[in-house]
Amino acid sequence: MATDKLPMLQEGYEMLAAELKALREERPRIIDAIEEARAHGDLSENAEYHAAKERQGQVEATIGDLEDKLSRAQIIDPTTLSGDRIVFGATVTLLDDADKPLRYQIVGLAEADARRGRISYNSPLGRALIGRKVEDEIEVTVPSGDRFYVVEKIEFI
Repeated sequence: MATDKLPMLQEGYEMLAAELKALREERPRIIDAIEEARAHGDLSENAEYHAAKERQGQVEATIGDLEDKLSRAQIIDPTTLSGDRIVFGATVTLLDDADKPLRYQIVGLAEADARRGRISYNSPLGRALIGRKVEDEIEVTVPSGDRFYVVEKIEFI
């Protein structure tokens, strides 16, 4: 397990905490399913037993991962930030090749959702944006090819 901090917004922290709570609540149901399947006899050919045991393994692994992420969480409130450079939590307006504006917020891995305008600080575009200023030109290589952007605006909202 890593010991470095994991930056995230409050919303991302709450989302992970809710997922952890739901998985912890699922534990007793999985144990009941294992006991019920075990009561059916021969475990070597008992699909329900094997499915329940597999689910138990998945849940326990996910719980461990979530507990690790939450213990390393460093919650960033973008409204407390300022400056002229792009940092974690900043909302950035970019202009593409056709001068079409694109707006993204730089967020943590768990919160990233490009359809909602949220990109991970660890994504190719996120890495290219960190530390940039208004009017900086950015070139990003993505699976579909090279993209060029100009930083139009940086907000901390």
